[in-house]
Amino acid sequence: MAGANAAQMRHFLADTYLSFVYWTVLTSLGLCIWYFPLWHMGISGYEVALLSNISPVVLGVPFIRRVIRRHRAIAAVLGLVGVAAYAIANPTQRLLAVAVGSAGVSLSLGATLYTDKVQGTGRLERDIQAWEAGLLVSIAVRMLFQTNNPVWPTMNETNGGWNKTGLALGVLAVLDVVTRKSDAMAEVHEAKKHDLSPGDSTATKRQAAWVPAALGFGGLLFALHSMYSDSAIIGRWSWDGYPATGPQPVPWGGLVITAMAAGFSVGHRADLATGMLWWGVASANAALITLVSGWPGFAGGLALGFYLGTVTRSILRVVAQCPPGRTLFAGMLWYNILVLGHVWVVAYEFVPGGPLLRERTWLIVAATMLSLYAGVRAARASLVSRPVSARDGPDSPVARTLRHRARSVFWVAVVAGWAAMAVRLPAATRTPVPFHPEQRLITSAIWTVHFDLDNDMWLAENRIIEAVRDLQVDVMGFLESDTERIIMGGRDWTQRVAEELSYYVDYGPSPRKHTWGCAMISKFPIKNSTHHLLPSPVGELACAIHATLDVHGRDVDVIVSHNGQEENPLDRKLQTTELARIMRESQNPFIFTGYVVTKPHAKNYKILFDGGRIHDIDPTDSDRWCQYIGYRGVKRVGYARVSRGTITDTEIQVGKFAVPEPNEDISAWLPSYQRVKESHYAPEYHFPTVFRGKGVRGHFYHVFKEPRYFE
Repeated sequence: MAGANAAQMRHFLADTYLSFVYWTVLTSLGLCIWYFPLWHMGISGYEVALLSNISPVVLGVPFIRRVIRRHRAIAAVLGLVGVAAYAIANPTQRLLAVAVGSAGVSLSLGATLYTDKVQGTGRLERDIQAWEAGLLVSIAVRMLFQTNNPVWPTMNETNGGWNKTGLALGVLAVLDVVTRKSDAMAEVHEAKKHDLSPGDSTATKRQAAWVPAALGFGGLLFALHSMYSDSAIIGRWSWDGYPATGPQPVPWGGLVITAMAAGFSVGHRADLATGMLWWGVASANAALITLVSGWPGFAGGLALGFYLGTVTRSILRVVAQCPPGRTLFAGMLWYNILVLGHVWVVAYEFVPGGPLLRERTWLIVAATMLSLYAGVRAARASLVSRPVSARDGPDSPVARTLRHRARSVFWVAVVAGWAAMAVRLPAATRTPVPFHPEQRLITSAIWTVHFDLDNDMWLAENRIIEAVRDLQVDVMGFLESDTERIIMGGRDWTQRVAEELSYYVDYGPSPRKHTWGCAMISKFPIKNSTHHLLPSPVGELACAIHATLDVHGRDVDVIVSHNGQEENPLDRKLQTTELARIMRESQNPFIFTGYVVTKPHAKNYKILFDGGRIHDIDPTDSDRWCQYIGYRGVKRVGYARVSRGTITDTEIQVGKFAVPEPNEDISAWLPSYQRVKESHYAPEYHFPTVFRGKGVRGHFYHVFKEPRYFE
């Protein structure tokens, strides 16, 4: 008996790991696809790879269905291709490999649901619980690796990947699937002795309504992927700046995995999970996380996550009762439609029919909840309203044993997640120290980082961290920074930068605010920050962070902003006018770092600098178009432009300033544009020498070939 129990636990852990592979490939596919429209600035054609997940449609072909049923390891091996894709350097070929992996894991899920629905064996229940456990393991792993999955094909040995380890574990899990065939046959034989063979079972003769089941599955998968595949997502959905009115990802992301595990743990109660009152409560909480910031919105997100956990088993069980080919084809197609809608709400300027979904996340959430309604109604009709034998009920010995085994894995994952939070908490909460407090310096920079995805489709935060560290910046603005979407991997790379380099971080406008993102890190305490959605009547929604920092005992205001595209002159004029108003009305010293899209001394330039009552850091620099630095009430020391390396398509601009004493008024001070040699200042005022000449890691002083210093 002990040996049999150990074997069953081994099988469950192998299935859990293959489920982890499922979630790994699912969450990486959108990230790899995104690389191509990002560089094409619009639809690229590579988006068709998203359809790789409709592979279960082939289960509608009897011959293929028989082959997959007898040789399930085929689909599992195809899924591992998505993990092995990291070994391919070429982005196009790597995307193709990930698409093969996506087809494999989707086909494997479909084959599992179809093959293991034999009543009396508990195999279907175990498979669904392993799928749930794989999601929890994925979340816990990402909590430890600062929201990255170390097995993603965008990771490798140079940026923190554990790809070889992940692939080796996958091979072991597949070998377990192959060798357990005799166990499966024994279980089916035992079921037949109780007149519960697949063909004779009354329950399996009755097929559930496959269309609502498919809609429910698509909605469930989209909700889990878009909001709960990482512990930080709903925290960032509810983020609204400083003073913080909501949770920080560390440690409160632990509540997310806890809510999910709690929901999965009671998912066997289909009678309660599929109730319409429970769906209504979940819909109210979906509205909370969509519309409300701070702790109330986050609490709504936790409640919604708990609800999704409770209905997962019911929806997958009813899907298993439906024709596998068409049901999973329709379900994955609906999931893909929701994913595209999830993209359209922010990318509306670059896609056909974009204005229809412009800034309408609420509509996507509503469609998701309605499809879940269809799914739970189908589940209730099929699972609750029909009699179930004692052998197949939730209180049977087999069911209780399976639940105990699954819950042990669920809660081990939860404990591991909280342990990861405990390990990261000291770094996340330590007090940052500015670089040169004795000289009262503040070094501020701006960088458009292209969503932390480099020119060769690798995650770039390792090199971003190295560049920020070497520049010794006190305050830095990051543009195109919001990665808490399916197409960017649903991750928060700013956490790692802040923790490893010791910064306060403002993630910027929430993902539900429909911008491409602007974030800020600061060595100085952030006393207040306001997130602005700048006027954008035509094009993409522009964002800005207006923050007040405690800089050496004096309040200094900082703006980090990202204006719209060159093709929308009205938007850029209105956005620049609003930025000028914000700066003009502030009484504090001010530093502006933003993406303006204008030539020096052109009309929008004058609106910004003259209308905002700020000085250009170097008005003689005529080789600018996007990024600009301005200031008022602080004394400019120097200015540098650093090449981008292979991380993005945009350089880094850096300004060094001296902050007056708290009682010193320099509002009437006019800057001198007389340049001086570096030796004019003490070494503490100098820019780092590491970027001189050829620089380091592809970053070097360019345009002027060296920093500029001013009186």
